[in-house]
This record gives sequence, structure tokens and C-alpha cells, in this order.
Amino acid sequence: MNKRWNGIERRQLLREEAEKMVGSFSGGANALNTTEMLLHELLVHKVELETQNEELRRAHAEMEEARDRYVDFYEFAPISYITINRDGMIKTINLTGAVVLAAERAKLINYRFSAFVADSDRDHWHRQFMNMMEHDDSEPQKIRLEMIRADGSKFDGHLDCLRKVTVDEPPVLRVALTEITQQKKTD
Repeated sequence: MNKRWNGIERRQLLREEAEKMVGSFSGGANALNTTEMLLHELLVHKVELETQNEELRRAHAEMEEARDRYVDFYEFAPISYITINRDGMIKTINLTGAVVLAAERAKLINYRFSAFVADSDRDHWHRQFMNMMEHDDSEPQKIRLEMIRADGSKFDGHLDCLRKVTVDEPPVLRVALTEITQQKKTD
């Protein structure tokens, strides 16, 4: 187990470090001056708290840095990431997805995803979507669809879909959308 986060051992280590910084109490066990003993204990406790606070600040800074890296990876990924709720509405979308769909991200939130599926593939999309949302054991699905951007231009899309269930929330569909128009022409 990592000693850094083992509560009992970590507390003892903090205590030892604080004692080294403050110096051990020289009055001994038979000291009559309990005020000195209490002041010493308070000082040791203060050093322990300062050390813990510094560790918490460092951990907080590391978490913020990790969150920022995650946000950058998510937002600027070369693939569009979209979360669709059980009603077929876009719940979240990254910046790449907004560019691919040629719309402002704020306008895409709570917008029906099927509006970006060409009429020729809309029934196929609805069947696949309903099947994935209804079955708990659904495996990740790969779907190719003809898509329509907000500006009306068409493109071929490859969707990697995965149903995601979280506690106390209805299931959602996580979609990684890749434009494959050039690849399809090449093939």
C-alpha cells in the first residue's frame, strides 16, 4: 500500500517529521510544567497541519493540471465526441464535433442528433439507436451513415457507439464520429 495515503502510518510519519522540525520535548515524562508540554504538542500539531496543507495544495494543483490536459485532449481531439441522451438529443459535444457538424456548440446542445443524419440513413440510425439504448448488454457498435452538416453539405461518417450507464442516471450513448468521405472515395 502506498505509504503516502495510508492514514495511520502517514499520521505517524507526519508526527515524526514535525518532531524533528520542532525538536522533541525535553521535559521528560515527569515534567511538572504541563503548559510547556501542551505548547510543544500544539506546535507539533501546527507543523503537521502545515505539512498536510502543503501536500493538499500540491495534490490539488496536480489534479487541476490533469483536468486541463484531459479537457485539451477531449476538446481538440481529431475525432468528434458526442454524448446522446435516451431521447436522441445531443447532451455534450467536443469542439471538433461542432466543426464537423458546422454549427456552434451551444446550438448543438439539446438538438436532435438525427437531424444530422441524411434521410436515406435515418431509419437505419433510428433502429440502431433504439437497439443500443434498449439493451443493457449491447456491445460497441460501428455504424456508417451519410450525414448532413448544419450548412446542408453532406459527408460520410463512421460512428463508434457505446452505451454508457451511470448510477442514478438514464443511459446515454457515447459516439466517436469520424468523417470518412475521402477514405470512402479512395476505396
